[in-house]
Amino acid sequence: MKITSSAFLHNQEIPSKYTCDGKNINPPLEFWDIPKNTKTLALIVDDPDAPSKTWVHWVVYNIDPSEKNIPENTIPKGAVLGMTDFGKAGYGGPCPPNGVHRYFFKLYALDKELDSLENATKEGLEEITKKHILGQAELIGIYKRK
Repeated sequence: MKITSSAFLHNQEIPSKYTCDGKNINPPLEFWDIPKNTKTLALIVDDPDAPSKTWVHWVVYNIDPSEKNIPENTIPKGAVLGMTDFGKAGYGGPCPPNGVHRYFFKLYALDKELDSLENATKEGLEEITKKHILGQAELIGIYKRK
């Protein structure tokens, strides 16, 4: 299973367009080699280099596994957004207070569709999905505020 972006390469800089210094929209993502029995996909984007804790930037689940990408500035049809550490659902781009930060785009293939969870968090989603993961992939982008 793989996840990539046409906007940046693995371990390379995320363009400012996708950050708080730009339009703050999600970058385009592509995925393939999804396991055969996958019922749904989940995506978590977080920053383990944040000063106080791992900061959650995006939580999306119940992505149809037949989807092969998420175009920029979109949410997959039928997918559900979870809560970020910005206190809202939806994408919140990189916005580090200082230094270079890493942003982990983690894609999970799950063997069951998830019930909609009111105000789902990364932690809640991870707890529910941990016994249902068929495969996972990761893309890391880096960013330092200009």
